[in-house]
Amino acid sequence: MSVAEVCVSFALAPQPNSVAQARRLLRAQLGMWAVRDDDACDAAALVLSELVTNAVVHTTSRWIICEVCADSEKLRISVRDEGCGPGVPRPEHRGVDEEHGRGLLLVDAVSSAWGVHEAGPGIGRSVWAELRRTAAEVSSRSE
Repeated sequence: MSVAEVCVSFALAPQPNSVAQARRLLRAQLGMWAVRDDDACDAAALVLSELVTNAVVHTTSRWIICEVCADSEKLRISVRDEGCGPGVPRPEHRGVDEEHGRGLLLVDAVSSAWGVHEAGPGIGRSVWAELRRTAAEVSSRSE
């Protein structure tokens, strides 16, 4: 028997300290949902951190909405902003000396799937990722 999907969302200010706030809210929610796998919780916190950071750094949004959903098998994390940044978010390989720019590579590495949904000008953009609710080896999507 599968458990129905449950979701929660929260709004954040587009400020650097919102990244830590998002992680705290996520961990509290995962605890309430009895997600006990530390590796899965750590991966979810990493994904949310990277997505919120991108919304703060790469857009001029006045708001950020985070949504976290869970069912018996997976977690889905979505971060929506006003989509004011240039271009569509995509992973980029950086030089070894560069300090920034690897967030979506990390999201890609730890999630089973991720993507971008453009709702339209003034409506917003969502970047989402899905992860297993329990840690398991993520199959390579590049094979």
